[in-house]
Amino acid sequence: MTAKGPDRLPDVILCECFARDGLQHEPALIPAADKAAMLVRIADAGFRRIEITSFSHPKHVPQFADADAVLAAVPPRPGVLFKATCPNPAAVRRALAARDSGRGPEEISFLVSASEGHTAKNLRRTRAEQWANVEEMAALASHAFVTVGTISVAFDCPFDGPTPEETVLSDARRFASLGVTRIAIGDTIGSATPPRVRSLTSRLRDALPQATFIAHFHDSRGTGLANAVAALDAGITHFDTSLGGTGGHPAGIAYGEGFTGNVCTEDFATLLLAMGRDTGLDLARVLEAGRAAEALLGRPLHSRALRMKGYAPMVEA
Repeated sequence: MTAKGPDRLPDVILCECFARDGLQHEPALIPAADKAAMLVRIADAGFRRIEITSFSHPKHVPQFADADAVLAAVPPRPGVLFKATCPNPAAVRRALAARDSGRGPEEISFLVSASEGHTAKNLRRTRAEQWANVEEMAALASHAFVTVGTISVAFDCPFDGPTPEETVLSDARRFASLGVTRIAIGDTIGSATPPRVRSLTSRLRDALPQATFIAHFHDSRGTGLANAVAALDAGITHFDTSLGGTGGHPAGIAYGEGFTGNVCTEDFATLLLAMGRDTGLDLARVLEAGRAAEALLGRPLHSRALRMKGYAPMVEA
């Protein structure tokens, strides 16, 4: 399956998160030129949504002190949304300044946690304080960018326990009321199960049919692909994935034992092709990008598709 032209959207859209979520907690700082080269390779594979950087304060996330340099090094592409994460109003102002200087992101994302415990640990404030931030961010960004609202710990919180579906529904409605109708649902600790995924995503789509929901699963328990397929079966068409299954939570916050990366792009793209689903991706180039990600980080990553020598997926009729 090869990448399609910019005017035709595929049936399933993967957002490649390697350059932001995948690199965020890497201990070694990756040079801006190497990030830009990876982003060009990712775009050449046909991705329509790509995380390009974060406007987090460099003191807190040194990996993205080069945000403006990376943006400047990756030209815009027709039909592609390059997304930057914005944790606070100051970050949105930086995104606006980058746009005004000639190269800002096309899309930005805001974050809320669906529990007080995770909000306190991850954002160092209360949910009420973070929602006040989000309201200001949405007002600043409303006419400048495509906006995405992310709801973390949408299934379970490592500090407060199971997250009620009603809380996630309420947060989604609140984003929509601010004009943010692209809403990412984060399985932050990788504890979701297919039945819970089907239940929550079905309720969200019924409550907000005008919204576009984005599934963001972690693969902590090896169930990321199963949960992604459950979301697909429930009508979700947008997914966040990362080359090699990279990314996950900060090392300084205990979210449970074991692997905590994202759903692996190469594996999910291979599965979708075998299912006959149109992603608009060139799978050979996706796999090449996965190999380049391993070379950049200097270690094998978690893609099973890259380990399957000579395998060509059979496409379902």
